[in-house]
Amino acid sequence: MKMVEGAAAIAAEHEPLAANDSSAASGERPIDLHYLAGQTMGDRELQGEVLGLFRQQARTVAEGIERASEDDRKQLAHGLRGSAAGIGAAAIARCAAEVEHDPTSREKIAHLLRLIDEALAFIDELAS
Repeated sequence: MKMVEGAAAIAAEHEPLAANDSSAASGERPIDLHYLAGQTMGDRELQGEVLGLFRQQARTVAEGIERASEDDRKQLAHGLRGSAAGIGAAAIARCAAEVEHDPTSREKIAHLLRLIDEALAFIDELAS
């Protein structure tokens, strides 16, 4: 739980990006903290919990998607897509949708794994 508490505290300290901010538009941050704050009605403790849950799910997907069957890849990608969209990880949501529609594409899976790594590093940075 310490990671979750740390994520909430650090997320509160980071100035959220505005929706029209060029950094947000370019995808500089893997997770849009402004969007996350809106989804959680500004509840910083809830933001930390949500980030912790997303972190767990993203790790599970990353650990299993390459060796999963096509149907399992679709399910993993579908679940991650919804979770990512819910926290403001738009690039992951888009890429997961692509994997969901084309679960045999090694290129799309590799791209999704890179995006997951970036998001996990971002969450870890928030928690430290």
